[in-house]
Amino acid sequence: MNQIDLKGKVAVITGGARGIGYAVAERMLASGASVMLWDMMAERLPQSKATLSSGGRVETHLVDITDEDAVLSATSATIKALGKIDILVNSAGITGPNQKVWEYSSKDFRQVMDINVTGTFHCCKAVVPWMMKQDYGRIINIASVAGKEGNPNASAYSASKAAVIGLTKSLGKELAQTGIRVNTLTPAAAKTEMFSQMTQQHIDFMLSKIPMNRFVQVEEIAAMICWMASEECSFTTGSVFDISGGRAVY
Repeated sequence: MNQIDLKGKVAVITGGARGIGYAVAERMLASGASVMLWDMMAERLPQSKATLSSGGRVETHLVDITDEDAVLSATSATIKALGKIDILVNSAGITGPNQKVWEYSSKDFRQVMDINVTGTFHCCKAVVPWMMKQDYGRIINIASVAGKEGNPNASAYSASKAAVIGLTKSLGKELAQTGIRVNTLTPAAAKTEMFSQMTQQHIDFMLSKIPMNRFVQVEEIAAMICWMASEECSFTTGSVFDISGGRAVY
């Protein structure tokens, strides 16, 4: 494993109790960072903290990122516990059901948008002022190749991830003359617990679109995010990093 220097850095990772967020926490701890996991899975947070703590300092906060006040409270708790926030990784998200647009319920559509887009907005909005005070920060929003290409039977998910890309580009430009860098990552599908939200037909479709003919590993995603979160990622902001096994063509 290549060494990425995150010594002395404090990272907030949403959705950090499992999946991609957990893998990012594991890799960041190995790189010297302290991590704060924000998640709404009360039963998983203690378990994740216990397994990750052998790698370094891990704190947790139970938070629903669709609730702006809860995010503000989690931000204050993080500052109190760890003193600062250098890195924000917006990993929390859901896929929603696999249905045609005309069959999709408005309730399900709103839920996907609320978590994937509004939740990411709340976290950025809450954390950026603290990063501005220290004139340093790295924000990584996890989008998806679906946000570039639009997956059939996944309109809410595709639209939400396209919105995350747009949010990243706007915020990156707004902060370009500060020490804060804001970028997004567009992975192909990774085998995580999110697969339980999808039909097998949709899973097979996603695999068929990847030229490497395999799903991305969460450890591969975590490795790229850790570089994006480092001081070395200094002249790239408002940008999209592809990790799709050759699927994306732009």
